[in-house]
Amino acid sequence: MKEANKIDFAVGGQAVIEGVMMRSPNYTVVSVRKESGEIVEDKNFYQNISTRVKLLALPLVRGVINMFEMMYIGTKALTFSSKQAMEDLESENEKKAKSEKAENIGLIFSIIFSLIFSIFLFKFVPLWLTQIISNSSSIVEQNYVLFNFIDGIIKTAIFIGYIALLTMLPDIKRVFQYHGAEHKSIMTYEEGHELTVENAKKQPRFHPRCGTSFILIVFVSSIFVYTFVPKHPDFVINFVLRVAFLPIIAGVAYELLKLTAKHQSSAIFRIMTVPGLWMQRLTTKEPDDKMLEVALNSLKLSLQLEKEHAKDKPIR
Repeated sequence: MKEANKIDFAVGGQAVIEGVMMRSPNYTVVSVRKESGEIVEDKNFYQNISTRVKLLALPLVRGVINMFEMMYIGTKALTFSSKQAMEDLESENEKKAKSEKAENIGLIFSIIFSLIFSIFLFKFVPLWLTQIISNSSSIVEQNYVLFNFIDGIIKTAIFIGYIALLTMLPDIKRVFQYHGAEHKSIMTYEEGHELTVENAKKQPRFHPRCGTSFILIVFVSSIFVYTFVPKHPDFVINFVLRVAFLPIIAGVAYELLKLTAKHQSSAIFRIMTVPGLWMQRLTTKEPDDKMLEVALNSLKLSLQLEKEHAKDKPIR
């Protein structure tokens, strides 16, 4: 049965520890199931910077802003979910000893560490390995397009291997199940069905706007963008140049992701989403009913808050 009052806007999300974060135009909602079975929520009023500063809403620019915003929002959601998990293990005295200031410092360090780790694993290592190949092959050394193609292939291989290793960890597998629950819930909403567990179970766990697809598009986009960046003979300078061009690559990838999601009826754009959808076989797993219940809880609360906001009564 189709919902008569479906709100017409996109909703995104992210799996967290034993829960799901949903992001609507004006709110973020995190729902987490505690060990007791209770679902706890963290809801926050949040509008994209690009909606407040029109200059930042320009194509390419908005993709860069969105990338940093999602890092901040995603890390904050993970912090909340991990805090709930820790509270199940801590004593009351330990809980009181923690301050909000300490949590904010931890959030900043988490974002910084994530950036450094990602740049090292997906920028430094692939470039270093490609340079080794280039030094031993005159064909690669003289063909910069081939050099960048090999760099992109190595990045993709590292990413796939990294995800494959993560799936072996039971706790990460549960996060991937919640990732599947997030997708199924959003698909239920986008199809206009009533937001119930039974309806969500029927939906696919793959979604064209997934962050997994975004990462793969970033890898592919980098092959083309770096072709126009002059190769410097010094490895360190070459590496720094590539890092400096990351915002442009993120902007291009964001626009391509939006196009593929908007034009799913086009055969060309459907083909472009295939690699990302295939990768989601690794990054998503089939959720159980309780996981779907948590994801739907976040989604329903997001929609409820948006309705209140539309009535000029934003809940903060």
